[in-house]
Amino acid sequence: MFHRSQRLLLRPIWPEDWQALLAGIADEGVVRNLASAPWPYDESHAREFAARPVEPLYPRFLVTRAADAQAVGCIGLGPMGDAANDGGAIELGYWIARSFWGQGFATEAGAAVLEIAATLGHRELVASHFLDNPASGKVLRKLGFDPTGRVEERFSCGRGEMVPAVGYRLALGGAGSEHQRAA
Repeated sequence: MFHRSQRLLLRPIWPEDWQALLAGIADEGVVRNLASAPWPYDESHAREFAARPVEPLYPRFLVTRAADAQAVGCIGLGPMGDAANDGGAIELGYWIARSFWGQGFATEAGAAVLEIAATLGHRELVASHFLDNPASGKVLRKLGFDPTGRVEERFSCGRGEMVPAVGYRLALGGAGSEHQRAA
C-alpha cells in the first residue's frame, strides 16, 4: 500500500530499507521516545524490522519525502495487546528522524495514516506519548486525538524501564470527519 500526501510518500518497508531505517532511528533521542525499539539500536534490529511481514489491517510505512525519496521516519498501525483476537485497541505509532523534527512531517504522515485506517474499517485508534515528550502530544492533538485523561506506566525498551505515558483516543468517521482537519 502506498499513500501520497502533499510533501510525503508513505510506502511499504522493504528489506533493503534497513540502512535508511538505521540512519534515522539510531539516535538515543529518537529511541527513548518509543516503547518497543531497543537502545542501542543496531544493524541487526534494523534488518529484522525491515524484514517483518505486514498484516494487511496493520500497515506500516517508510515515510519519505516525495521530492527526493529521502527517508524521514516510519509510521504505522498495530494491535495494542491482543487486538487482532479480542477486538482490542488499534494503536498509531511513529518516529521521525531528528534532522526532520519540527517540520510537520509527523502530522502530515499521521493524517495520511488516519485516512488509511478509516478506509481499512478501523473505527477507533489509540496512541500515547511518554510524559517527557510533549511534542508528540502536540502532533496527536493536531490529528484530532483526544486525551483520555489517563497517565499510565508503559515499558520503554530503549530506556529499559517503565515510563509515564499519556493516553489518547480518536474515533474515526467517514469522509470529511473531523480527524482530517490536519491534512
